[in-house]
Amino acid sequence: MRISVAALFLMSVLSIQAPAAAALQVEPPHWWVGFQETRLQLMVEADGLAATRPQVEGARLLKVTRSDSPHHLWLDLETPAAATQLRLRFERDGAAPLETRYELKPRAAGSAARQGFGPRDAIYLLVPDRFAKGGSGRVDGLLEGENRAHPGGRHGGDLAGMTRHLDYIAGLGFTQIWPTPLSINDSKAYSYHGYAATDFYRIDPRFGSQADYLGFATAARARGIGLIQDIVLNHIGLNHRWMNRPPSQDWVNRWPQYTETHHARVSLQDPNAAPSDRERFAGGWFSPNMPDLNQRNPLLATYLTQMSIWWVEEAGLSGIRTDTYSYSDRAFLTQWSERLMREYPRLNIVGEEWSPHPAIVSYWQRGKRNHDGYVSHTPSLMDFPLQGALLAALREADGHDSGFTKLYEALAHDFVYPDPAQLVLFVGNHDTPRVYSLLKEDLALTTMATNYLAFTRRIPQWFYGDELLLTSPAQRDDGRVRADFPGGWAGDAVDGFSGRGLSEVQRGFQSHVRRLFNWRKGERLVHEGRLMHYAPAQGHYALFRYADGEKRRLMLVLNKNTQDGELDLGRFPEMLDGYGKPRDALTGQALRLDGRKLALPARSALIVEFGRL
Repeated sequence: MRISVAALFLMSVLSIQAPAAAALQVEPPHWWVGFQETRLQLMVEADGLAATRPQVEGARLLKVTRSDSPHHLWLDLETPAAATQLRLRFERDGAAPLETRYELKPRAAGSAARQGFGPRDAIYLLVPDRFAKGGSGRVDGLLEGENRAHPGGRHGGDLAGMTRHLDYIAGLGFTQIWPTPLSINDSKAYSYHGYAATDFYRIDPRFGSQADYLGFATAARARGIGLIQDIVLNHIGLNHRWMNRPPSQDWVNRWPQYTETHHARVSLQDPNAAPSDRERFAGGWFSPNMPDLNQRNPLLATYLTQMSIWWVEEAGLSGIRTDTYSYSDRAFLTQWSERLMREYPRLNIVGEEWSPHPAIVSYWQRGKRNHDGYVSHTPSLMDFPLQGALLAALREADGHDSGFTKLYEALAHDFVYPDPAQLVLFVGNHDTPRVYSLLKEDLALTTMATNYLAFTRRIPQWFYGDELLLTSPAQRDDGRVRADFPGGWAGDAVDGFSGRGLSEVQRGFQSHVRRLFNWRKGERLVHEGRLMHYAPAQGHYALFRYADGEKRRLMLVLNKNTQDGELDLGRFPEMLDGYGKPRDALTGQALRLDGRKLALPARSALIVEFGRL
């Protein structure tokens, strides 16, 4: 059971040092005029602020809300039509009033109609601390400094390093960048990953300044690359000032004693689930260092919603990736996603629902008619079910329920999704072992996984360094999975950006990734085409991308056989009757047919284009 009064447990077992509040701290730090929703709620903090009498000049003050905190007030304003400077004034008995100016800015032209990421894009995921060091970061006054020798320490990667290598990412053919969180995580240890924010509105100075972040976003857009921001709605870091100075006693989910979520995400959909299991999943803490936020508090729900909108508008985002999506309150997620999509109808949001079950993942996608009536407005989810099936297909021998059959049947579950093309598929990410290691450093299998990722009807996400065949332990080991990109630091013996010091195998695979994703960037059939696949047979599995009336057809054939062979194209009459003239789609090289049989190299992943006869 959650406790809505002060939790002595937290204050007795945790020693939390938070900086003293500024004279007046206002969040969001500024806002814009011209949103669909004209109501704005400001959270204002200062010593003893709840006892003051607020006044607002320049906008209509609709409501003042006080909680059990003596230091917080919430002001609901009706924003005017034109940009302006507001004057916020707080009258105090026996003391001079507190005053500050608050800016309402004009929105950028076309902001509401911004195009989010989608099936025509390919996403490059990177961990900022581990990508490249360019000199924009500062560690003064923060609890954890740099220690590159420690896998779980901060290594010093920053926004300047990311900006410096945008041309490399663009040259690989990627059109979106998803950095793991850049918000400040001022913890004593293990702070580099950013998933334990201690201030939602502040870029971690070890990465750089707010100006550095906005400059990175601008430089990315100039290269045709959109920016996806990783936003955590479920939890904060233990050193967030809210833990020492809570806006209300129910701001964080509190228990009589420390209670961690049991990660039983299926309990939310299970008609047989115990209510206590559902409660613990959504209300338990993610870890001792990550307190769980209570989005059932309407003030916090509004805070998190406005914070998300603020970053979209401030940084010109093309999308949001939402960590630990289903761990947040379900009703809040409906309201949050509806508001964002109302303000930005073409934006994309991808939620992390780490489940191997399509029925669970599809529950959260916009347009799904759920058994319990739950409604979501989130367009995209991470496709963990298909990712798991892809790796199993390549590692296992083929059988009636193993190997390629698993991949075929996983894709067959597209019928449970309202829009499977909007799902984000990956072969590896920052929470999984490196794909090259999972596939036992087998280049042929890694190439099959990569070509499938680029070809199938999904939005592909790539993990930085996989193009260099970086390795890791086969079990989860975050610090080593999130290894430094070779060449990102001065003095590195190997430079993956220039190619210096790479092995011949690494250079060859990096070249393949570059060719593949640049081809995909211009291939309309992959962006918009339909998909048809055929049941695996004789060690191979074929998929087609096509469109009615199109003069071309594309085929991906994965072949795990260890000997060269032939593929009988007569097996695919729906796709290839009336089509011939095959060529390698990536190289343009004509391929030879022997009657209706196509030469199939051993352990290959051919992408073939067929023209109409």
